[in-house]
Amino acid sequence: MTLENNRVKLMLLDLSNYHYLVNIAQEKDLIFYSPSDISTPEKLKAYVQVAVNGYYQKTTLAFIIYDKEKQAYAGSTRFGLINHKSKVLHIGWTWLGDDFQGTGLNKNIKFLMLQHAFETLQFEKVEFRIDERNSKSGKAVEKIGATLEGVLKQDTLMLDGFRRSTCCYGILKGEWHAIKNVAFSGF
Repeated sequence: MTLENNRVKLMLLDLSNYHYLVNIAQEKDLIFYSPSDISTPEKLKAYVQVAVNGYYQKTTLAFIIYDKEKQAYAGSTRFGLINHKSKVLHIGWTWLGDDFQGTGLNKNIKFLMLQHAFETLQFEKVEFRIDERNSKSGKAVEKIGATLEGVLKQDTLMLDGFRRSTCCYGILKGEWHAIKNVAFSGF
């Protein structure tokens, strides 16, 4: 499966293509706000293997991100915690190399993923879970129309032993049409 527009191409991430991300994954503090570790080729491979396992269990759908403007692989993102019965999924696990941050690439990624979730998969809700300290990501999902629904206090253990609190944002299928026309006008 591929999701694509004029700016970005999202292809399934697996053990045959993750090597394109090895250099980006080693950038300092790339996933500081994540409980995952992708800092070595071996750790990145294990991270991708978890995503591949989730694909076969129908609980995740991970993508490798290709920036068409820069003609380069940029990072990764995924649908996760997919609940087919309740028609709810999460968008997250997104990381982009420094050269791709602040370029509009992430907005294109989120548009394609939200469009696919609501219009193709016919899901009822998309959620985003963000470290309370990561105000940059919180503002980004608010800009695309997500609503802060609450904070899970100290719910995630980080690699350094810190217990982070997680901000929960959501977009409902009934809100998508208006969000698409406002936050993503021009797409």
